[in-house]
Amino acid sequence: MSINLNANVLDAWPDSLALVQRALYYGDALFESIRVFQGRIPLLEAHWTRLSAGLRFMGYRVPEEWSADYFNHEIVRVSPPNARVRLTVWRSPGGLYLPNDDTPNFLIAAQALDEVLYEWPEFGLQVGLCDSVRLPVDGATGLKSLNAARYVVAAREAHAQGWNDGILLNTYDRVCESTRSNVFWWEGDTLCTPPLAEGCLTGTLRNLLLHLTLDLQIPVVEKATTFAHLLTADEVFFTNAVRGFEWVQVCEKTVFKNTQTRRLHQKMVACLAP
Repeated sequence: MSINLNANVLDAWPDSLALVQRALYYGDALFESIRVFQGRIPLLEAHWTRLSAGLRFMGYRVPEEWSADYFNHEIVRVSPPNARVRLTVWRSPGGLYLPNDDTPNFLIAAQALDEVLYEWPEFGLQVGLCDSVRLPVDGATGLKSLNAARYVVAAREAHAQGWNDGILLNTYDRVCESTRSNVFWWEGDTLCTPPLAEGCLTGTLRNLLLHLTLDLQIPVVEKATTFAHLLTADEVFFTNAVRGFEWVQVCEKTVFKNTQTRRLHQKMVACLAP
């Protein structure tokens, strides 16, 4: 095979790229963005549950020794005490769309952070509706794959508009998620969020929040909604396993409060504290 890499003609794939050939060609990979707090990884079991389910769905041959405990050990080997960690898993080289080696490889990259727990953001987000893409709803919905072209386009659109983030609709023109987070909103004392069937990511913090609200006896409704209806909410906020809670201050000239969201955030932090 002949290779032209940035005008450098080579006889074969460089060793540094050969192992990731399928991830580069086909996006044949999954990843998890994980938060480490003071050396603890409280959501790791949830991350592993999602990742392992995705690997099985995609037909990877998952090594027997892989588990939440296994990756806890591997992450701690390279991670600072407080960090954002990305765990990427991809299939071994070979084949075209149909692979001929289902053995996975993994890469762990850790970036130090200052915060020891999720901090409440003093300023809310300025957001808007991203019109450039629609998110599909199918069997691969909920996977954190490298096929993130739609999110890249939407994030660029949000940036061009001067927003901190953008809300994405699914193919049915209903609210799905933001460019980086799950979406929640308050209708009175009831917490609402789109169901997973709407195409949103199976967020680890989303799942923990739904369990927490059950324990706190906070009414929760998973329901489909339009963007216009979202603008009638009392409060809107986003959840993300690395960023935690981000409250929306302004969306399409609509200004939101944050009182209920802040109380819920405090309870979440207490739940995750050692």
